[in-house]
Amino acid sequence: MGKFRSKIRRLIGKGGSDVPESILENDRKVFAHYMVGLTSHQMVEQWSHDIKTAQEAGIDGFALNIGPSDVWNEAQLANAYREAEAAGDFYLFLSFDMAAGSWTVEQVVNLINQYKESPAQMLVDGKPLVSTFEGPDWADNWGQVREQTEGIFLMPDWSSLGPYGLAEKLDIIDGAFSWDAWPKAGQFQMTANEDEVYKHCLPDKKYMMGVSPYFYTNLPQFNKNWYSSSESLWYDRWQQVIDVSPDFVQIITWNDFGESSYICDTAPAQVVEGAERYVNRCSHAAFRAVLPYFIAAYKAGTREVEIPVPDTAIAWYRTTPASAGLESGTTWGQGGTLPASNGARDVISVLALCKVPSTVTVAIAGRWATFDTRPNVAVSYFEMPFDSKISGAVTIAMNGLTTEGPPIVNEPTTQDEIHFNSVVIQV
Repeated sequence: MGKFRSKIRRLIGKGGSDVPESILENDRKVFAHYMVGLTSHQMVEQWSHDIKTAQEAGIDGFALNIGPSDVWNEAQLANAYREAEAAGDFYLFLSFDMAAGSWTVEQVVNLINQYKESPAQMLVDGKPLVSTFEGPDWADNWGQVREQTEGIFLMPDWSSLGPYGLAEKLDIIDGAFSWDAWPKAGQFQMTANEDEVYKHCLPDKKYMMGVSPYFYTNLPQFNKNWYSSSESLWYDRWQQVIDVSPDFVQIITWNDFGESSYICDTAPAQVVEGAERYVNRCSHAAFRAVLPYFIAAYKAGTREVEIPVPDTAIAWYRTTPASAGLESGTTWGQGGTLPASNGARDVISVLALCKVPSTVTVAIAGRWATFDTRPNVAVSYFEMPFDSKISGAVTIAMNGLTTEGPPIVNEPTTQDEIHFNSVVIQV
């Protein structure tokens, strides 16, 4: 079925008009940003697993982030495209990481040409979709790339320019992807203000909106050490997606463990050295549990869609209060000056997805709270505060089912250091 749909998609891109309306694909797609740079020794089975679990969550494909100097790109991209072709209905596109080094035009052209005919290659208007991470200073080279590839659909992430700076380069691009997916320094919640500005600045071009569940990094070797407020981010951002209604969505990320933005099953071989201390025992897989509904609502353009999965609730929380130990210089937001503890609220965040009104119970040791989901609303969001006086196991219960997660303890994890990553559990 996957190859058949890919053939239909190519006919549409080439102007085929005899395709039955019933099998035309919804133009809206949701991708996840996949860091190929972390796959140096990855076996093909990992690609198969990742594609399968992404499909189960309703994700349409991967944006494959690649660096210019990674010698494993050839083998790993071949594995990715081969497994996506075998899976069917799963689409890939190349995202050239311009911050990871210098690309030559020949490198970019060769990679696009190598995969543009793959049944798994994402096409827009019949052309291979191509993106970047940054690289506005490379902008003048894309004309040569278009000529030597017989055309591409270019949607770069040039977030460093901002939407107004991007508007000055509309003659070069076919659309744009925004990396703006987290609250800025000193902000507790994300807004959609910049997304609306992007849409305004791209009046006749396509917009890909960035969505992320979380952000925390502490990797001195890369001079990165900050936390972006993420207590309600996964809920807030998907509500904004439905309201903004972009052409595409890109989840940032599938597997960037070093920045705590991952939603995949933990893959130890992909964890950057130094990040294991805040990734180990902090699964984010349960973030995916609510994606089938959010993706369906986004594609339909309304929250009033049938919930495609059984009723479920997820909870995410840090396992220590923000005051427990040394912050080791972690700041509140990228470029921020305030300590991360100012922006890290001590709460258990709960997101419930229910077809009928239900009651969710959250407990820490002997303390508990109950929340009633809202009637006639598919998704409800709640928070249960905790403080330094509370220590013990965390449980979440709904509809007769209970899940116990790692305990919250009033002490630092290692070397008297707080880490600001969360664990995510599901009932």
